[in-house]
Formats: sequence, structure tokens, C-alpha cells
Amino acid sequence: MSSEHPGKPAYSPGFGNEHSSEAVPGALPVGQNSPQRPPLALYAEQVSGSAFTEPRAQNRRSWLYRIRPSAVHPPFARIANGGLRGAPFTETEPDPNRLRWDPLPEPAPDTDFITGLRTLGGNGDIRQRSGLAIHLYAANTSMRDRVFSNSDGELLIVPEHGTLQLHTEFGIIRATPGDIALIPRGVRFRADLPDGTARGYVCENYGRPFVLPDLGPVGANGLANARDFLAPSAAYEDIERPVEVINKFCGNLWAATYGHSPLDVVAWHGTHVPYLYDLRRFNVLGSISYDHPDPSIFTVLTSPSDTPGLAGIDFVVFAPRWLVGEDTFRPPYFHRNVMSEYMGLISGSYDAKAEGFRPGGGSLHNMMSAHGPDRETFDRASAADLVPQKTDDGLAFMFETRWPVTLTEQARSGGQLQHGYDQVWDGLARNFSL
Repeated sequence: MSSEHPGKPAYSPGFGNEHSSEAVPGALPVGQNSPQRPPLALYAEQVSGSAFTEPRAQNRRSWLYRIRPSAVHPPFARIANGGLRGAPFTETEPDPNRLRWDPLPEPAPDTDFITGLRTLGGNGDIRQRSGLAIHLYAANTSMRDRVFSNSDGELLIVPEHGTLQLHTEFGIIRATPGDIALIPRGVRFRADLPDGTARGYVCENYGRPFVLPDLGPVGANGLANARDFLAPSAAYEDIERPVEVINKFCGNLWAATYGHSPLDVVAWHGTHVPYLYDLRRFNVLGSISYDHPDPSIFTVLTSPSDTPGLAGIDFVVFAPRWLVGEDTFRPPYFHRNVMSEYMGLISGSYDAKAEGFRPGGGSLHNMMSAHGPDRETFDRASAADLVPQKTDDGLAFMFETRWPVTLTEQARSGGQLQHGYDQVWDGLARNFSL
């Protein structure tokens, strides 16, 4: 038998909620997780994204009702890693310099999402489940009879160009530029390219799963709303032909050829699920009196650490917003930060840089490196008429992390690294006078 029942992308809302979905009515058991004979002769299987005994509020698990159990597969064998690298990152020395890159070039023909991944750098230790890796992708073909899963961490995918149609075990996520897709640790998926080409960014989170940040004095509302995170509806494949299944495990790629598609989940329920989120729905908060707030006010998701308030990773978006601060230098201020900041640009331009920061490119300001607006932006903002101003000509984001980001050799010498980035601050002259 060989047939596909992919359905159309359909979603249920609510980040961290208990979700459920069935592609065939009656496929979900009622009142228990693992009956002696599940409906439709399916197999019951739990996938756990957290330890069984973690607190209920932090526990991540889902029950899958599938055509074949995941245990049915041949041995995996090591394959080449391509452009992927993993922690610990030791190819280069940690660099205190401000760094900026152009977008990836056009990939070679027949490059899919997996072969199109290139690791920029990261920190932590995969085997200790700490830290992150920052990847870029550029692809021009769909994953044909290939499926990917990542045992090392969850994947936060940020498209910059082209649509990614992600066929996951839980259903289909269709992510376009301006969206993010979150694939939990261990969840299998295939990336198709409806537009023919795609490019973007990936944050691989080795640590605790992303959650919505606490709001504290902000109150009950604001920033990213849980109901705007969408979980997919069940959609399965009943395909019996060779399918290559690639697993990223402890930084390396392993592959096995199954005789069927592992995306054969007919129904599911749980909390360890993929999500889609439209960054343009972010409810921006800011000053309505004076001074630019700290960029933490733009946090969409956070991966907590063992120190309260100190994130392993924060995912931050600079979405369209009004600027109304009086007697205020409105672009981001000059600063040095104990956190390390990798910034990417999805569309348009960023209000702290006049040129050189392009969609698909990125910049890295490691911990305590001094940065801020370039000279042209400083001059313009210092003389601007401070009327209410709508900033809506760009969409930028930041992966912020508690540890320095160490580069891969390919990021250091691959040709996209801009030389002379420091020169954007040339001409910020001494203005001091008594």
C-alpha cells in the first residue's frame, strides 16, 4: 500500500497546551493512553521531551497513534555531516570582535534543507544538554523520501526567503518569511519547498525547551500571546517504499533506510508538539514617556537556565512598532552586554544600521563587545524631529545567549564574513566641550 493523507495545514492554538488531533475520526483512544487494542489497529507510542518526573508544568510528552511503531527500523550508520557542526565548538578561538556576514550564496543544484544547513557557531555541550548552535540554511529542492530528526535539541526555524512546508509526525506546518516554526527534540519531519527555493536561520537549542517568558510587572498580557502559537492538525503518510531517515545524535549525522515513511501518525495528543508563530502578531511594549527600553522587552521565547532571570537562550524580535519617546535617542543605545547577541534580518532594514546589514545576513556581538548605532544612524537620530514615528520597514530578530558564541571555521573563512565591519563606527568624533 502506498498513499498519502497529508491534509491541508490546519492548527489549534495555545503554546504549552495539551493538544489533540486525529486525521481519521475515532483514531484517538478515549479515557486512556495505551489500551490493549488501540482504535483502527494502530500502535500507541509515547515520545518524551522531558524526564518522566519533571514538574507537571514543565513536563513535555505526547502520545502518538501510528501505523507502525518507531521501533521498526534497521541499524543506523554514520554519514557525512556536511556543513553541520555541534558543541563543543573548538575549531576556532572565541573572538571578542564585532562580526557581520553577508547572506549565504545560492546553493548547488539539488540542495535540500538538510544538505543546505551551514553552522555558524555556538556554545555549550550537546552531551550535557546545554547551549546552542546557530545554523543558516539555503535550499533549492524538497526532501524527497528523506526525513530528519534531531536528538540533540529543539529547532527554532526562522525563514527569510521562501516557504518551508514541514511535514512533521504531528501534521503540516507551513512557515513563510515572518513566521517561526518550532520543532521539538526528536520529532521527525520533512521540509518541502513550494516556492522552489528557501533560505533562513535555525537556532538549535540543546538546553531546556523554549517557553514564553514571565511577564512580571507587565501583567497578564503583552509580548507573544500563547493563543497565537499554532499546533498542527494530524496528517499522516501510509507509504511503503524506501525512505532515508537521518538522525542527528551528539553532533553527528546517522542514517537508516526504512521500508516505509515514519510520518505515519494518524492521531496524537500531548504537550511535546511543533508550533507555528507569526512574528507580526507580537504585541510590542515600549516607552511612552522617555528612554529606549532594554531589548529584553522584545523577548518572544526563552530557554531558562539554572539561574533565575538568566536565559540559556532568548529569542527576540524587533517587530513593527511606534516610537514616541520624548527627548530620547530612539534607536538602540550604545551598550556592552554580558549576554552574547547574534542578530539576523528577515526583511527590510534595521533601524540601528544604515547599510551593510542585509536580509539573510547576520551579525555577532559576543559578550561585552561594544556596539550600537553606526555613525550615520547616530547623526540622523540625534537631529531628528521627535514626532511619533512608525517603524515598520523591517523585521529583525536576535538569538541572545548567556555564553560566548565560538565560530566554526566555515563561518570564519567561508567568504560571507564582512571585512572592515568596525568602520561603521568611524567618524563618531569627540563632541565633548565645557
